[in-house]
Amino acid sequence: MYKGMNQTAAQHLLSSMLPYDSMGGMGLYEQTKPSLMYRVPRVIPDQKGRFESDELFRRLSRESEVRYVGFRDRPMEERQMRFAAGCREGHAEIAIVATGTNFQLVFGPGTWGFSSDANRDCDFDKEPGKVHIKSRFILNGVCAKWRGWIDLDRLDGVGCVEFDEEAARIEDVYRREQVERFNQRLREFEEDQRAYRNHHVAAAVERQSQSEHNADLVDARKKMDLSAGHAPH
Repeated sequence: MYKGMNQTAAQHLLSSMLPYDSMGGMGLYEQTKPSLMYRVPRVIPDQKGRFESDELFRRLSRESEVRYVGFRDRPMEERQMRFAAGCREGHAEIAIVATGTNFQLVFGPGTWGFSSDANRDCDFDKEPGKVHIKSRFILNGVCAKWRGWIDLDRLDGVGCVEFDEEAARIEDVYRREQVERFNQRLREFEEDQRAYRNHHVAAAVERQSQSEHNADLVDARKKMDLSAGHAPH
């Protein structure tokens, strides 16, 4: 692990980072049956405000040196081959040298979910000896993307994190729909609860009224019996 961030902090960052997948992520919003279980949206309401004001994003948005950190126990030549193969498969693990922040980059047509050119996500042809990468993800509730390049021989390069306007708009639509669906289910649940309570209150009133009526009948019968017992022969 590089300087600037201990292992626990780095693991926490990775655990809060979701590969961006607008199509695969739909499962978070689809409900097979009504439920009051609230699923926390993947993004926050003011993504751009968080990106611009949060210290973590300010640090990550500066162009800085990165290194490939996969298979660090293997010989350099093997690591070079594994890195190139991983890029072609659509993934790469890198670390920002200045902070030690690790990113598990995922890219390719299956991760964008909308108009995308896979060759632009991972481009071996743009510059000889380098691979240029774009990887979308959601970090701390904000849609972002890492953009940069890595030297295929040295396995280091330069990159930065940018705010992803397009993905943020799409995710915000999903978030609003998710919240509205939950609010609708909540309203329906409250209406059902009111109807249930009203039904049971009415039933309780009816039972009380019937009980009082029966008690009145018993009292009337007793009075009639007493009257009949004291009547002259």
